[in-house]
Amino acid sequence: MRVLIFRHVPFEGAGRIEALLQTRNIDFDYVDLYQDAAAVQDAASCQGLIFLGGPMSVNDDLHYLRVEEQIIRDAVAARVPVLGICLGAQLLARAMGAAVRRNPVSEIGWFDLCFAGAAQRDPLFAGLNRETVFHWHGETFDLPEGAELLASSELCRNQAFRWGDRVYGLQFHLEATADMIADWCVQDENCGDVRELAAPLEPHRNAARLAVLSERVFGGWCDLILLGRPAK
Repeated sequence: MRVLIFRHVPFEGAGRIEALLQTRNIDFDYVDLYQDAAAVQDAASCQGLIFLGGPMSVNDDLHYLRVEEQIIRDAVAARVPVLGICLGAQLLARAMGAAVRRNPVSEIGWFDLCFAGAAQRDPLFAGLNRETVFHWHGETFDLPEGAELLASSELCRNQAFRWGDRVYGLQFHLEATADMIADWCVQDENCGDVRELAAPLEPHRNAARLAVLSERVFGGWCDLILLGRPAK
């Protein structure tokens, strides 16, 4: 079994998701379509697709983002499990016909999530009510038609959704380790966001709980691949 992970900048990898794939003996490859020489791999031959974050907007005139949107549409039509995180969730929403736009405020740091009623019926989120997780985004998305809202925050209503039984979009970063967060803070592409913060980010603030949530949520998504059938 193999998963393709679409990366948009070299410093935003899959983090904790890598270990979860490895422990389940699911192979994975990174796809870096933002690099001019990168080839479009045969996504149809894979058992799952993951689309990660990045500092650009999905509305930017970037050819590789349009290519990824078509890959998403093809995967959804073929009932391949798809996971979008932050920019990846926005790509997923746009590919499925929903609008992506600036959020009224940027949400960068540790903020609470409240889980919707639909989350209590979801195999990945059932039993969760309120959690403090890591965010880094300035845009938001409308829900695609037919999607169920799973989580919201005070600053951004549409934080997570499920479409069908194996397609998930998450605006927040459960995959991020403390080291990843610290590294993001010193990247040139993020310097504008960092300057706007009222106080420095604390990478370790809720990292232990984030690891637990990552294993639960992303582990459950990995299990959809292993099951090869709709989640119950």
